[in-house]
Amino acid sequence: MTMTAPEAPLPDKEEEFGRWYDEILKRTELVDARYGVKGFIVYRPNAMRMVKRIYEMFEEELERTGHMPVLFPVVIPYSYFKMESEHIKGFEKQVYMVGEAGGEELEERLVLRPTSETAFYPMLSLWMHSHTDLPMKLYQGVEVYRYETKATRPLLRARGFLWIETHDAFARKEDAERQIEEDLGIARRVYDELALAFLVIEREPYDKFPGAENSYAYDALLPNRHVLQIATTHYLGQNFSRAFDVTFLDEHGGHEHPYTTCLGVGVSRTLAAMVITHGDRYGLVLPFGFSVHDVVIVPIPYHDVEGEVDEKSKRVEEILRAAGFDVLLDDSDRTPGDKYYRWEMLGVPVRIEVGRMEVRGGYVTLFRRDTRGREKVPDDKLVERLEELEREISRNLRRKAWERLEGSIVTARNRDELVELARLGKIIRASFCGRKECADEIKDATGYEIRGRRVDVDEEPDERCAWCGAPAKRVVYLAKAY
Repeated sequence: MTMTAPEAPLPDKEEEFGRWYDEILKRTELVDARYGVKGFIVYRPNAMRMVKRIYEMFEEELERTGHMPVLFPVVIPYSYFKMESEHIKGFEKQVYMVGEAGGEELEERLVLRPTSETAFYPMLSLWMHSHTDLPMKLYQGVEVYRYETKATRPLLRARGFLWIETHDAFARKEDAERQIEEDLGIARRVYDELALAFLVIEREPYDKFPGAENSYAYDALLPNRHVLQIATTHYLGQNFSRAFDVTFLDEHGGHEHPYTTCLGVGVSRTLAAMVITHGDRYGLVLPFGFSVHDVVIVPIPYHDVEGEVDEKSKRVEEILRAAGFDVLLDDSDRTPGDKYYRWEMLGVPVRIEVGRMEVRGGYVTLFRRDTRGREKVPDDKLVERLEELEREISRNLRRKAWERLEGSIVTARNRDELVELARLGKIIRASFCGRKECADEIKDATGYEIRGRRVDVDEEPDERCAWCGAPAKRVVYLAKAY
């Protein structure tokens, strides 16, 4: 990897989010949008390390809860795609169609998967026979394709993005409803490990996934106070199983349609949320396990102790590697300042500095990327201290993320307060009547969308809707969505 000599710090993330985001993607060499097809990007090695870890964490959780991996083709016959009427209404204008191959027109057009319900269910109808085949819990990690008509931006809004999806089928409604709780728990555990803060939202009835009976989402906060949907889970009832005539033989010999659910994790957006939530003016800030290395050793040679510095640096590298840390000894020809800039920009959690004072004092100097603070650690306490720092850095990043999110939420009691808080760019908590017409008025007046009610807290609404004054049904959260 090549990186230029130290540049000025990045723009301020809060004041110039767009510039900051473009610059950090460029300087950290995460992705490249110059591929030549609008809305499609190339994931570079620095990003793929993070992507692979995100996949691994979700896949471990999914398999621990009984999901089995599958891999479906990227193309879906159009006849399959149009079988669920609500679904096609929601996606038809977003799909890529393949109509020609080998220089000839195809007998049937093919859809590049925008999501895979219409690919899975025809196969479930072949695989499912008896109630003993249930539950059937399947997942795949793939790229999906949607013809996004809004302005695209790498990782945040694209026409091709990385994705994990589950498709689960159950004999009983209550089992499918329990799966929704399990899905929410899976996402919560992984995002907690990623030190991300989020609102767990049940979408309004008019804002559900096409074909779903209920939809739930994880909304993360961006520095410009917009929210970013990073995962969703949906209770589909029997809508898709009926549309595709998926049945099983129950205990009494009758044919029944299974109750189904699906979970969708935006891996690309999860990566973006990590970059955005934790990053600062000096680059990426990452927990252990996500940067190019967990620890980098930077020797600071002096003529009178150059050999001793090199020897100690190599010894520290060996000790840490034996202890299981992903460690790199940077003995390149770059200056120490160049090395500091490079590894801070890439978000390496801990830098170890070894110079004359460290050699003579029997210690090393640790630099924490999350706080940008230094501390001296005796040689014989180094492994123990790094193990502590692995936990401390995650806790610190998680705490700061939640403080930012919670500090952005304010309550509006009436229309005037709602308009003013929207002008200030806050996430707004408000009592709501539940009418789509009211939600449309709010969006026209403020640009804010009703995201839905939180499912992780119990909240009682005021008597009246904060916007229209009609009887309120629930407390909802409003924000601008990316």
